[in-house]
Amino acid sequence: MLFQDLNLNPAIIKAIEDQKYKKPTPIQEKAIPSVLSGKDLLGCAQTGTGKTAAFAIPILQKLSKDSSNNKIRALILAPTRELATQISESFKTYGQHLDVQTGVVFGGVTPKRHIKVLKREPSILVATPGRLLDLVEKGYADLSSVEFFVLDEADSMLDLGMKEDVKNIISKLPKVRQNMLFSATMPKEVSKLVNSILINPVKIEVESKSLNENGIRQQVYFVEEPDKTSLLLQLLKDKTFESVLVFARTKKKADKISKAINIANIRSKAIHGDKNQSERQKALELFKNKEARVLVATDVAARGIDIDKLSHVVNMDIPNVPEVYIHRIGRTGRAGMGGTAISFCSNQETTFLKDIEKLQGKSIEVVKSHP
Repeated sequence: MLFQDLNLNPAIIKAIEDQKYKKPTPIQEKAIPSVLSGKDLLGCAQTGTGKTAAFAIPILQKLSKDSSNNKIRALILAPTRELATQISESFKTYGQHLDVQTGVVFGGVTPKRHIKVLKREPSILVATPGRLLDLVEKGYADLSSVEFFVLDEADSMLDLGMKEDVKNIISKLPKVRQNMLFSATMPKEVSKLVNSILINPVKIEVESKSLNENGIRQQVYFVEEPDKTSLLLQLLKDKTFESVLVFARTKKKADKISKAINIANIRSKAIHGDKNQSERQKALELFKNKEARVLVATDVAARGIDIDKLSHVVNMDIPNVPEVYIHRIGRTGRAGMGGTAISFCSNQETTFLKDIEKLQGKSIEVVKSHP
């Protein structure tokens, strides 16, 4: 199937062609027709599967048929400012030849900036829950005309304690609307949310195990906690580590690792929740432009990072939730480009490693020959 087979607005087709895309990904092929037919959608898919376009393209198609309404007609909730920014950029990319305005609001910057965004009367609003709720309660954002509601990375939102804010926002939406919910995993809390929001949804599942087929080489190094940074610096001497995303469990540890890398004369930046928006954006731009070779991030800050040709992902700690590991390593191997995911495992983390191997149904290659 080609995008031309989906009966889309020629202006949207032109924007897709500008990006050199020809064939929709599996989730796009299934989701776009379902959304266009007016059905609610439940997508179980991780980052890197093309899910943003799966809801952005059909929403733009529907809005393009009537752009006279200057109210917020499509609302997309995302867990982090990085992901919200990325989603809004996707809407602008696919809608660049349409007369449809997109706005984005998130925490970490002055509310005045977002009041200006809302005064431009965007038809599409991408937002993080906390900031949007603040703007709604102060009368700056009106959700009474929302026709399309998207909840992206629902599992992450619940992990970050956004459940009450999300429920509060939903209570302010019109009863009649089209809903789309995307989540990489389906724990009980997400299932409850699905049942409370979606009506007879079309269910689309993109297997997380497909990561194994994306050319991602997975390796584990057994090393004790005090030696992990030294091992990372040793690995970074290898020039094939061209673009490296390093995951750290805490903000403090992310800063400490990034500082050690810089001392070794390798340019590195850290991003986490304590960094302000301009700092995080600058760090991402330096990394994307290959001006910084290493980006050290916490899981929360890494949501929404979408970087082409990312050669390596390094887990300084083994995550205690197997699905988090899947999220992390999915940052490399985009579009079948291949990549390497390396994990450092201490004696205390071997149980977590076994859980990850059980989820994937295979063992991870152990690298024994290291200092």
